[in-house]
Amino acid sequence: MMLTKKQSGIYMDDSISDNLISVDGIIFDCDGVLIDITKSYDLTIDKTVKYVLENFSQITDSIEINSKIIDGFKSSGGFNDEVDLTYASILSLVAAKKLDKSQHEFIFDVISNADSSGISSVEKYLEKLVDISDIKNKLSYPGTHHDNLLYKIFDQIFYGPELYSKLFKHKSQFSEPGLIENDIIIVNNFLIEKLEKRFSSKLSIVSGRGKESIRYSLKSLLDKFDLKNSAFLEDEPRELAKPNPESLVRSINGMNCNHCIYVGDSMEDFIMAKKAIEQGCKTTFCGIIGTSKNPQEKLELFQHNGAKLVLESINLLPKVLNLE
Repeated sequence: MMLTKKQSGIYMDDSISDNLISVDGIIFDCDGVLIDITKSYDLTIDKTVKYVLENFSQITDSIEINSKIIDGFKSSGGFNDEVDLTYASILSLVAAKKLDKSQHEFIFDVISNADSSGISSVEKYLEKLVDISDIKNKLSYPGTHHDNLLYKIFDQIFYGPELYSKLFKHKSQFSEPGLIENDIIIVNNFLIEKLEKRFSSKLSIVSGRGKESIRYSLKSLLDKFDLKNSAFLEDEPRELAKPNPESLVRSINGMNCNHCIYVGDSMEDFIMAKKAIEQGCKTTFCGIIGTSKNPQEKLELFQHNGAKLVLESINLLPKVLNLE
């Protein structure tokens, strides 16, 4: 299947054009779609990995967890949760040190052996090579955001002392401003007004982030979405995490959509949309690539897996849907 470049930033399979006429609702992922997180969440992953390695494994020379590593883990389809990705990176670098291997080369070996089962696939691969029980026992991951050591470190670095205290009712051990302040907001009133003309109130969010975290960054823009039929998976039980389609199916049915577009930027989003289709919900996945450090690589990943619609930015949706 080939995606054709229709115009700048728009890639479509020719078979999809007529199909889009029946779309009656849009559901958005948040990170990488409504918000550019490359200077916020991505930076938090790197800072958390460094902090944990220095303080719990005495590793002071760890490599940067850069966009190539982050995209590598995410392309497996099992790392929608940034803290899962942080944990996998920590285990990988501890193992590399124990095996006296190049951290950079080794972490890409791990990535090539990761799959949609996420941290489970990483643990299995590493445990065949080396004993990582010491760092696993120290981190005791996963757990809850309120109780687990790794979640607490990550959240304190991301939210900053004031917001962390407000959300979790605990004092942060860090005093620096939270990296959430670096969120870049992509969605705007102008775009939402254009979409509302066709879809009315059938605009919702299914995101791995918590509701209050999104509200902090989007502010009053969040209220433009159907929050009753949205899902904020950080606030839900872990088993509902992407790519489990339950939250997406719930949103589609709640808004009474006959054909929805799900807009996401990751393989987990794509897999979730496919699973929603398997459950009888007519869903078109729209991949976003403009917030990736390597948009061409992301485009090829989506194309290779059969995506029929890929955009550089959500701001191109009105053009694709003939709303302009």
